[in-house]
Amino acid sequence: MKLLLLNGNTDAAMTARMAEAARAMTRAAIEAETAPFGARYIASRATAAVAAHAVLEALARRIGRANPEGFHAALIGCFGDPGLEAAREMLPVPVIGMAEAGIAAALRAAPRVAVLTGGAAWVPMLEEFFLLRGLGPERVRVAAIPPTGDLIARDPARAALLLAEAAQAEIARGAGAVLLGGAGLVGLDARLAPLLPVPVLCGLRCAVAAAEAAHGARTPGPVAPSIGLSPALAAALTG
Repeated sequence: MKLLLLNGNTDAAMTARMAEAARAMTRAAIEAETAPFGARYIASRATAAVAAHAVLEALARRIGRANPEGFHAALIGCFGDPGLEAAREMLPVPVIGMAEAGIAAALRAAPRVAVLTGGAAWVPMLEEFFLLRGLGPERVRVAAIPPTGDLIARDPARAALLLAEAAQAEIARGAGAVLLGGAGLVGLDARLAPLLPVPVLCGLRCAVAAAEAAHGARTPGPVAPSIGLSPALAAALTG
């Protein structure tokens, strides 16, 4: 099995860390790609919107409608899943998002889930993401620690302590599982699990598992003429 892991952020070091982590989670061949433009680390609605375009651009280059490299699935390595639905419409292979796969796995573990992320701006963004999927605060609560995901990745030991404190507060409110949301939080589930009395899930680990379970080709959606796009993205949208 061959998977494409696409980091929707433009931080190549973060891409390398996620790729290393993903390879330890699966026997599948993992190829990693960094978004070709946009924010170093997504932390606002505007940068998330730009990231969705960047995700489609990168996926069009590597997979497109013809999938010349033979990928079996694509993973959007960015919590919040920028461009997820559009990529599914454009590509002939399954596309997996960290947030979508993560919350599905977490809700299988417990009826109420706490999603922990980095940076306060992500809280309303993720609340909207889950509400669009019919998951209100009675099922999924989102909480953030002050450091953004890129800062968390630089100091994981301190971040783990902050996340453990936030998790304990959410567990006291009734959360039966904790989902770590963010590319910068990948791998911190191993640090937090011994500190907490409930399951701790990593969004990337959940996405890899979902990609392994996904199979079969898809038929891309309708084509439409475009102007001003890169040749790769225009071809992916026009067939």
